[in-house]
Amino acid sequence: MSSAGGSPSPRSHDIQSQLPEDTIKILLATDNHIGYLERDPIRGQDSINTFQEILQLGKKHDVDFVLLAGDLFHENKPSRDCLYKTIALLREYTFGDKPIQVELLSDPDEGKADGFSFPAVNYEDPNLNVAIPVFSIHGNHDDPQGAGAEGALCALDVLSVSGLLNYMGKIDLPVSDADARTTGIAVRPVLLRKGKTHLGMYGIGNVKDQRMHFELRSNRVRMYMPKDKDKWFNILLLHQNRVKHGPQEFVPEGMFDDSVDLVIWGHEHDCRIVPEPVAGKKYYITQPGSSVATSLADGEAIEKHVALLEVQGKEFKMTPIPLRTVRPFVIEEVVLNEVAEEEGLNLNDQMEITKYLKAKVNALIDEANEQWDERNARAAEAGEPEVPRMLPLVRLKVDTTGVTETSNPIRFGQEFQGRIANPRDLLVFHRSKKSASRTTKVAIDQPELSIDDPELSVTEKLAKVRVATLVKEYLTAQELQLLGENGMSDAIQMFVEKDDIHAIHTHVTKALKSLMKSVEADEGVDEDELEDLLVKAKEQHEQEYIEKAKESKAKGKGKAKAVDSGSDDSMLMDVDTGANSNFDDIDSDEPEPPKKKAAAARATKAKKAPAKAPAKKAPAKGRGKKAVVSDSDEVIDLGDSDDEEEEEEEAPKPATKKTNRAAVLSQPAKKAPARKKAAAAPAKQNQLTFAPAGRSSRAAATKARGKMVVDDDDDDESD
Repeated sequence: MSSAGGSPSPRSHDIQSQLPEDTIKILLATDNHIGYLERDPIRGQDSINTFQEILQLGKKHDVDFVLLAGDLFHENKPSRDCLYKTIALLREYTFGDKPIQVELLSDPDEGKADGFSFPAVNYEDPNLNVAIPVFSIHGNHDDPQGAGAEGALCALDVLSVSGLLNYMGKIDLPVSDADARTTGIAVRPVLLRKGKTHLGMYGIGNVKDQRMHFELRSNRVRMYMPKDKDKWFNILLLHQNRVKHGPQEFVPEGMFDDSVDLVIWGHEHDCRIVPEPVAGKKYYITQPGSSVATSLADGEAIEKHVALLEVQGKEFKMTPIPLRTVRPFVIEEVVLNEVAEEEGLNLNDQMEITKYLKAKVNALIDEANEQWDERNARAAEAGEPEVPRMLPLVRLKVDTTGVTETSNPIRFGQEFQGRIANPRDLLVFHRSKKSASRTTKVAIDQPELSIDDPELSVTEKLAKVRVATLVKEYLTAQELQLLGENGMSDAIQMFVEKDDIHAIHTHVTKALKSLMKSVEADEGVDEDELEDLLVKAKEQHEQEYIEKAKESKAKGKGKAKAVDSGSDDSMLMDVDTGANSNFDDIDSDEPEPPKKKAAAARATKAKKAPAKAPAKKAPAKGRGKKAVVSDSDEVIDLGDSDDEEEEEEEAPKPATKKTNRAAVLSQPAKKAPARKKAAAAPAKQNQLTFAPAGRSSRAAATKARGKMVVDDDDDDESD
C-alpha cells in the first residue's frame, strides 16, 4: 500500500486471463427509489418495473449476487402495495435451486436480529433456498427510524428478517457520550471467497454528511480487515453527498483507507458508472446513479445504467448495462431575450411566444422518441425483445426576463397530454434577477431565498436547494406572529422528508396551547398590550424550543423522537454539535438565546409590581424548584417511570407565565387558582410531550437555575 501522496497502482480495468471458477460476478445498482410517484397514473410503476429489470439482468448474467448502495425505497415508510411488490419480486428472482458459488468466511451471525437463531446472511439459513443473494445498505430515504425495543428500524430490516435481503452497513450508536468521542464509526466487513479470489465488502449506511466528514478527517472510521488484507479485493459502499453543498456537507473522495480497491458511491443520481481514479490514491470510484428519474434536472437526463462487476484476485472488470425500462428524458433551456435578438421574436406578443415554445417542445418530443428508437435498435441487434414505447419526460426551462406576460404553464402542458409523461411540469418560467440592494422587509408573496442569487448558475442553484433552508427562509420572510420559525421549519421538514403527516398539526396545536396558557393569567390586559404580550410569549417559546433541540442533539438521541429533533439522520450523535472538538458547530446558524433578557424583564416588572407582594408567593415556587432539581439526577435513566417523566416535564410550566408576573402579582385574590393550575399541569403533559425521554442532569440543572433566576428576584441576587 502506498501513502496518501503516492501514485495510483497500475491496476487494469480488465482481467488478463479470466478463470470462471475464480471470478466473482456482481450486479451493481443504487438508488432504485421504489415507490416514487406510485400514485401517478402514468409514472407510478416506473420504479418497480426497473427494479424488476435489474433482477432479471442478474439472473440473465448468472451473477453470484446483487449489490445495492442505498435508497432501495423512496419513502421511509413504504406503502403496503410497494412492500408487497418488492417482496414478490425478490422471492421470484432470488430464490431457487441454483447453488451459491461464493463462500461466506465472516461470521454469519454478525448483524443478525437479537433474540433469534437465524443468521444474518440468508443463504446460510438451511430453511431458505436462495439462488441469488442481495446485499444492500440503507440510504437517506430508507434510513432507520424510531426508538422501540429493537432500536431504530427501517424497511430493509423487514426484508432482512424475512430472508429476502442481506442488510449490511447499519452502524450502532455508542451507548454513552464518552464512548461516542472515542469509538467513531466501526465498519465490519462481509468476507467472501470464490476459488482463489477473496472479496471484502465494507458497507456504511447513510449518516449525516457533517458527521462522516468529521469522522474521516479525524481518522476515526475504523475498518476491520483480515490480517492478510493485501490479498483481498476490498469494496467500500457508501451513500453520501459527493458534490460539495457546503463546507462539510459532502464527503471528500480522497479520504478513504488505502486498503480499499473500489468505492461504490450511492446517493448521487447522475450516472458515472465507469471507474474513475482518485489522485494520490490506489482505489477507483464508480457511481452507478439512480435507476429512475426523481427530479427533472440535468443529471437525470444521462442514460441510466447498472454495471456487471467481475473480480478475480486483485483485478476487476466493469461492464455498464443500459436499462431499457427507463423513460427517455430530454431537457433544454431557452432565453427569450436571446431568441428575440437572433430570430426576431416579439416579446410583447404572448401568442407568438406560445407558438415558439410549442414548436420547441415538439422538437424535444421528437428527440426523446429518437432516443427510444436507438435504444430498441441496439437491443434488437443483441437479440433482445422489443420494449413497448413509453411516454418521454420533457422539461423546457424558459428565461422570461423582459417579458411582460406569459402563458399558464399548466394549461400549456395540457396540450401535450398523451404525448409526454409529465404535462403538468413540462414548462418552468424563471427570470434573471438584477443585482440590487435588498430592502429592509421582504415581500410576503415573493420572499428572497438563498437560491435566488443572480450570480449562481442553474446547476449551482439546484445543488444548493435544501428543504430546511428554504422553509426557514420563507417562514422568516412571512414575519409569523404566533408560531416560531424554527419549530415550524422542523415540522415541515419532517412532513416532507419523513412522511410524518401529523408533524405540522402536532406542532401547531402544542404551540397555540402554550401561547394561550401564557396569556390566560392576564385577564385584565388591554388590547394594545396584547400584541406585545404575544410577541414576548412567541420569543420565549422559540428560545425554549431551540434549547430543547440542542439538548436532544447533545444527548445523541437524534432518532429517539423524530418530530422533536427535526433530523433526517439516523446516526446523529454528540460529535455532530462539535462537542470537545474542533468540528464546526452544525447549529451555528441558529442564534444563541439572549442571556440578559430575563434580567431586563425583572427590572421592568419590579417597577410595576407592589413593593412586598412577591414575598408571599416565593415559598410555593421554591417547592416547585426543589422538585425539579431533586429529579434531575434520575433523568439520565431511560427506564424512568411515568411519574418521574411527568415531574421532569413540570419544570417549563411556571416559565410560561413569567411574562405576566406583574399582572398576576397585582391580583392577589387569584394566586390560589394559579397554584392549582400548576399542580394540575403534569396530568396534561402526556399529550404535549415531544422531547426525548432521556435528558442530561446538567441540562436539567441549567434549566432549573434559569427558572430560579426568572421567578425569584431574591434568589437571583444570592446567585
